[in-house]
Amino acid sequence: MKQKLLVLIILFINISLFAQQRSRDLGIEIGVLPTGARNSITDVEGVKVGHTTLIEGDSIRTGVTAILPHDGNIFQKKVPAAVYVGNGFGKLAGSTQVEELGNIETPIILTNTLNVATAMDALIKYSLGLPGNEDVRSVNAIVGETNDGYLNDIRGQHVQTENVISAINSASSNVTEGNVGAGTGTICFGFKGGIGTSSRKLPESLGGYRIGVLVQTNFGGNLTIDGAPVGEEIGKFSFRDRILDSADGSCMIVVATDAPLNSRNLKRLAKRALLGLGRTGGIASNGSGDYVIAFSTAKENRIPYRIEKDLLEQKVVPNDLMSPIFMAAIEATEEAILNSLFMAEDMTGFQGRTIEALPMQKVKPILEKYKVID
Repeated sequence: MKQKLLVLIILFINISLFAQQRSRDLGIEIGVLPTGARNSITDVEGVKVGHTTLIEGDSIRTGVTAILPHDGNIFQKKVPAAVYVGNGFGKLAGSTQVEELGNIETPIILTNTLNVATAMDALIKYSLGLPGNEDVRSVNAIVGETNDGYLNDIRGQHVQTENVISAINSASSNVTEGNVGAGTGTICFGFKGGIGTSSRKLPESLGGYRIGVLVQTNFGGNLTIDGAPVGEEIGKFSFRDRILDSADGSCMIVVATDAPLNSRNLKRLAKRALLGLGRTGGIASNGSGDYVIAFSTAKENRIPYRIEKDLLEQKVVPNDLMSPIFMAAIEATEEAILNSLFMAEDMTGFQGRTIEALPMQKVKPILEKYKVID
């Protein structure tokens, strides 16, 4: 009896030590800038995130994640935005109008590859149905994706219009990470990926701005955690021993800031987020769609649907003061990707395939070895 009790105690301790925790909870401090209060994209005032997670039977492992730039009618009060394409093997619906006009007018939806059209249709219906939009005849729906077809019956196109609307309507300041929403069936560095988020708060001397990032991770490479070569030490990385293990997948990155930026500098900001992906060991492989959407929530710079003045007046951060904001986006992206891994759990899905979560019992000693944590 005592022996059985001892075994149970040891098992409980092991579960407690290696249960899902965010990277910072384990003592990993990415970069030098402080985080926001939630260490989440929702630290940027007004931004909200909602998920619909679809886990049904033995084959459906997918979902929807919605990012709302502000609480109001986004079509009527558009926000400055930009898109940067790291590698274009993917689908980012609505990107050409963002490129042309420099703003977004709907929530941002993330889902799986074969449900982009469904999500677009849902966003259009949602936008047309908002009070004040009765005369609207064109909506530029923003939808990004990654391919979750290894764990999910992607050909079944299981995401429905109501799932997208539900994700939008459930959006809040609290962001769940890991196997949720659009990250339900994703894979990252050969381990279970998912949704992750992080933020940075600049000191007042550098503007006091907040920069938040949310990621949907589904890509490969050689996992690096705060400089520690984890993938190499574990022996699990793309193209190991010259075997053509796929590094393909995709990563969707959404960057929000309350800094008053125009679309040109938002595009510059979006480019820097990919440096954060690179710091984790991602390689933007041939078959990986790596996209960044960046937007500013600054109220004074919102673009009205109906123009009432001949000139719009905007305040913008000058080029020479952009570097701290760039740095914040890089750090937050790196940490968001790690959080997507650390918060994910083992998953078995389509055709009985199983992807394991990052094995913390192996990772923690490596982080200690390289002095990432004590």
